[in-house]
Amino acid sequence: MTANLNITTLEQPNLVEKNKTILTDILNGLTSEKKFISSKYFYDEKGSELFNKITRHPDYYLTNCELEILRNHKAEIADLLNQQSFNLIELGPGEGIKGRILIEYFLQNSLDFTYYAIDISNKYLNQIINQYNQDFPDLTLVALNSDYLKGLQWLKKQSYRKNLLLFLGSSIGNFNYDHTQNFLQEIWSYLEDGDYFLIGFDLRKDIDILLRAYNDKDGITRAFNFNLLHRLNQELGANFDATLFYHYAPYNVYSGAMESYLISSQKQTVFIKALDKSIHFSEFEPIHLEFSYKYLLSQIKEFAKKSSFTIVKNFFDSKNYFVDSLWQVHK
Repeated sequence: MTANLNITTLEQPNLVEKNKTILTDILNGLTSEKKFISSKYFYDEKGSELFNKITRHPDYYLTNCELEILRNHKAEIADLLNQQSFNLIELGPGEGIKGRILIEYFLQNSLDFTYYAIDISNKYLNQIINQYNQDFPDLTLVALNSDYLKGLQWLKKQSYRKNLLLFLGSSIGNFNYDHTQNFLQEIWSYLEDGDYFLIGFDLRKDIDILLRAYNDKDGITRAFNFNLLHRLNQELGANFDATLFYHYAPYNVYSGAMESYLISSQKQTVFIKALDKSIHFSEFEPIHLEFSYKYLLSQIKEFAKKSSFTIVKNFFDSKNYFVDSLWQVHK
């Protein structure tokens, strides 16, 4: 059996609708009283490359912590599946460095499963297909080019096997609390009784460790944020001068989130051709770009309870910096 080399693309907005959404989002964000740009616009090709560099940087502890967890607990996770047929579904696998730990172990132990990769990025899906086809010729793989919830909705109609759903990397931390709760409730609605959900949460810790992770010594995170301005210049005909902004990433002790900003170093006006709009900045005015929430175990327990999941077990790294929390559906 060889890997399926096709990508199934679910219904996506056409180019006109997509461009209209981008323009509306940028206009609303930059004309708001508190300026902001959604973090989803970080990830053009260059932004994705920079993010992958961030995740490999020694200051950015999250990736290595989660890799440690998966390596140490892969057998325990496999045992929970009781040798039955199942779907291994990964939301936003990116380069696939985490999911492959479970895939390799499951294949070595002759578990009967199909791997579903759900990602909005065709580029990442193609990379995974090509790499996994080479490394795991016996893997049955289905790649879905879709947003997460539409992908799960589609899959629910296609397969009636038990599911192990992965949402790794603390991606949940980029959602605010209301969005997180709504997202988790929707996830629950697309799963069936007995299904498992393994979700990554970055835990609260020494603030200096957090500050180093989001202000790395080599300036990769800074470049990642500035790439957003370059993207607006290139795609929307804006004339942002990156030298007139600086990167600022503090920790909010009240919300428990790392926050990311670009700060205007002087009074200035930026023109965005695609909007036919001038955006005025006062001196030291910020553009908010991203939240990265850090969690207490009590908050994770509350998220699970409010979205009707049962926590089966929490898997920690050796430093207790990160947790992959295994939840189960009971209906």
